[in-house]
Amino acid sequence: MEQNLSYWQFSPESQYLDRKSARKKPSELLKHLIAFANADGGQLVIGIEDEKQNNIITGFRDSRAYPIEEFEKIDREMRDNPLNIKYKRVSVENYKGEDDFILIVSVELSSNRVITAPNDEVYLRQGDESVKLSYEQRTQLSYDKGQRFFEDELVPDASLDDIDENLVNEYKKRFDSENRTTEEILKARRLMINGSLTKAAILLFGKYPSSFFPQVRVRFLRFDGVTMGTGSQFNVVKDVTFEDALPTLIIKVREFVRTQLREFQYLDDEGQFQVLPEYPEFAWFEGIVNAVTHRNYPIFGDYIRIMMFDDRLEIHSPGKLPNIVTVENIKHERFSRNPRIARTLTEFGWVREMNEGVKRIYSEMESFFLHEPIYSEPGNKVVLTLENSIVSRHLRVEDRMEKDFEYYTDLSDDEKIILHYMYNSGEKMTTAKAMKLTERSRRYAGKLLQIMLKKELLKWHGTSKNDRNQYYSLKE
Repeated sequence: MEQNLSYWQFSPESQYLDRKSARKKPSELLKHLIAFANADGGQLVIGIEDEKQNNIITGFRDSRAYPIEEFEKIDREMRDNPLNIKYKRVSVENYKGEDDFILIVSVELSSNRVITAPNDEVYLRQGDESVKLSYEQRTQLSYDKGQRFFEDELVPDASLDDIDENLVNEYKKRFDSENRTTEEILKARRLMINGSLTKAAILLFGKYPSSFFPQVRVRFLRFDGVTMGTGSQFNVVKDVTFEDALPTLIIKVREFVRTQLREFQYLDDEGQFQVLPEYPEFAWFEGIVNAVTHRNYPIFGDYIRIMMFDDRLEIHSPGKLPNIVTVENIKHERFSRNPRIARTLTEFGWVREMNEGVKRIYSEMESFFLHEPIYSEPGNKVVLTLENSIVSRHLRVEDRMEKDFEYYTDLSDDEKIILHYMYNSGEKMTTAKAMKLTERSRRYAGKLLQIMLKKELLKWHGTSKNDRNQYYSLKE
């Protein structure tokens, strides 16, 4: 896909982009090309300094730069293990104001074999680094390469009529490429090969992906209770299935899950009641995006499940964790089973670096005083469990309350007891209930509620002072 100079110069280095000075010895850069090929593909920009040097364009006219021709032969030692590389010179003005070039080296991913360096070392792109693999990791990489054929396989009975033009147009806008045809866009990402659409093209841009691949679904199930009943005890209270192209599916699932989550109230620093979600949105949404991006799509007869119980949320994704990623190292390792899908969803803005996103799932759960997320691999699937136990929820509210109450020295212990109870239970407050909670007289309880009403902590509901059904709720 065509990019402008600003992209090459200032975009953060990532899974798909690296920058190196032309002062670097060409042979030293080969490992980065190998790392891209063994991962998801990518582009190495030569002639722009790294962020430590403020991304300045030194180009190839610098006296210490190696000739651009030497970089264009950077893979000459790879005859026995060739890389699929394209070179492009881009005219620029360097930091001295001189006409110059930068070199864009585009590396196509290697789907079916591990690329090994001439010294027999293997590198893999992990976020913004090119990491040398251990023997065990190399072995796992070779096993996983065989699973990457699925998204590149052709769909012979599919045509451009099966592509959602609105979705493609949205994608074009992200690259200022509205003048390019749909066919050109798909070819640029190798989603169309020799005039035929790939499976990845249908998954990402198809009008009806499930008509080609019935397993491409996300099913949401909500249960009444903390277990899944069967037969006469079947306790599903909500069952919704999503079957759209992946970018659209992600949006629809997010919007729907939001409607299913409970909310709790807390007192903010200005004395106003705010809403605290049942789970941090980043945690559950990142879990869903990762499932959509990295699931094992060749597994037929199974699909992604989001299962909501009273005390937890489970996200089930078909297939084991890919390659070098395990439940023990998932916060630190990254490998995409579906690199073309991952890259396109990244360009749509949905996918983060896998280890960055997973790390934040852990930190977000911790910030909500919830248990650590649990990754497991029961059978041939990956399950992410986010727990929201009653105990955790009480701790979360209590900590927030204690923090906020530091700024309200006029709140008595009894006032705190009343508010804690209303936060945790979600119930309305009456004079009789306040008597029971504070273990004081009716007169005292009634006066206490009136004081809290004047402080705008509570809201009164009733027709008169003598209304037997009068009660108080939390002030919104």
